[in-house]
Amino acid sequence: MKNTLSRRAWLTTIGAGMTLGRSRPAEASQAGRPAAPIAPAGSDSLLLKDFEPRSMLVVPETQVARARFPVVDVHSHPTFRAKIVAGVPHGEAVRTSATPADLLTMMDRRNLRTIVDLTGGVGLGLAESVRTFQQPHPDRFVVFTEPSYDRITEPGYAQWQGEELARAKAAGARGIKVLKVLGLFLRQQVTTGPLVKIDDARFDPMWEACGALGFPVAIHISDPTAFFLPVDRFNERYEELHERPDWSFAGKDYPSNADLIAARDRVLARHPKTTFIGLHVGHSSEDLGAASEALDRFPNLHVEIAARLGELGRQPRASRKFFDKYQDRILFGTDGPQDALYASYFRFLETEDEYFDYGPGRVPEQGRWRIYGIGLPDAVLKKVYSENAVRLLRL
Repeated sequence: MKNTLSRRAWLTTIGAGMTLGRSRPAEASQAGRPAAPIAPAGSDSLLLKDFEPRSMLVVPETQVARARFPVVDVHSHPTFRAKIVAGVPHGEAVRTSATPADLLTMMDRRNLRTIVDLTGGVGLGLAESVRTFQQPHPDRFVVFTEPSYDRITEPGYAQWQGEELARAKAAGARGIKVLKVLGLFLRQQVTTGPLVKIDDARFDPMWEACGALGFPVAIHISDPTAFFLPVDRFNERYEELHERPDWSFAGKDYPSNADLIAARDRVLARHPKTTFIGLHVGHSSEDLGAASEALDRFPNLHVEIAARLGELGRQPRASRKFFDKYQDRILFGTDGPQDALYASYFRFLETEDEYFDYGPGRVPEQGRWRIYGIGLPDAVLKKVYSENAVRLLRL
């Protein structure tokens, strides 16, 4: 969730409308950027944070403000838990990041059919999320529930959590979101003690209940691999981690990225009748070979693409092959909802544009590189945009 909240701080609104032109290295294409250099010519005092190289390429540039086909965004957070202690959600209260009216206006402009609120909360908070979004607009919003991690020390928690999902479904929930709280923040005494492992047996009744109830599990158990490496001159996410050192999971008692994925795989193997959606390309966006191996090994696994354009778009040939091969198991997501995000996703999926920004910030947050579109054919695009989600979520 903290990734999402940070992006909200730096994203800006992209205007609607669709245009087709050619990008040029002219000053006119850099409207809004300062013309004068920050450091004098020949100076060696320019800081990396002030470096804004302008591409000299003259290439086609397509602005895709509206998706070609209706879209289901399976990864968004219109609501979220109000109280977080040491990375662990506590209590039932929720907060909202936008009103349904505001979101519907944006959704209609971008051609979004449905938004899935993954962090709809628990108990009374879940009821509030359903009442605010899903009940008045059942075709436009879908609400997921979450585990009650703050109750893990209570007697009988394992059975209670499994049974709680039936109550959540009766309240309107359509699935469950497992945040990286499990594996990276939740500890044996909730906020103290050793970390609780993803494949801890206390959650087996929950996984089994998800399968019995037809609840898809949207699971986020790791972060980019660079977040688990030393924050030094070799780390490609250095600027991002230097700005947010709390995002680094290098050292301390954190497991490695490989250990987290191995624990997830043990859960997938133990619960073959439960459907899992591996968020962020199943945490293997930098290694599509590993993502492919997981999809081949576990038929109950699907993936979605939220917040990973920076990785997918810089390996366009491998990404195109990945989308072609797994076109029935890839879903669309953004980790929003943020209006400014959608144009970049549509451009990546719909065009073959070259060397463009994957985010609207002054300097893209994740790293100093650009991406390439993969130009999916309409049949595949329809599946990724909505058809796979409609089938999986039974919309």
